Amino acid sequence: MSFVARTPVRFAHVDPAGIVFYPRYFEMLNGAVEDWFDSMGFDFRHLHQTLGFGAPTVRLEVDFKAPSRLGDALDFTLSVDRASARSCTLRVRVTCGDEVRFKALVVLVCMDLAQAVSVPWPPALSAAMARHEGAADQPAADQAVAAAG
Repeated sequence: MSFVARTPVRFAHVDPAGIVFYPRYFEMLNGAVEDWFDSMGFDFRHLHQTLGFGAPTVRLEVDFKAPSRLGDALDFTLSVDRASARSCTLRVRVTCGDEVRFKALVVLVCMDLAQAVSVPWPPALSAAMARHEGAADQPAADQAVAAAG
């Protein structure tokens, strides 16, 4: 099953030309990842402050397709391409209505924050990620939707 987080394009996201300044997309993408973790029962506060784990992005590839403008509602659809003991590869498709705005490949790793080394995902989180694996083929009716912001 895919996960979808809807994010509005706000004034702070756009440049003087009125389109999203590309680094703001990365902030929105990180927000969608946070929402996804929260939907699996691992909000970032609990993950970082209680469990002592982080989930840094170690690889990010993006293909920009079309600009986004102030007031657009962007749907960030996250699907697990591959989950392993210590990392997770996400495919992200960002749309506004039927128009693709950008696609991304994101690799996250599980990190012990105190030791600054990669470690295995907590078992419950690993199992939740596995449920999202191969989700890009699932119909939209089966997707979870989160309103972000």
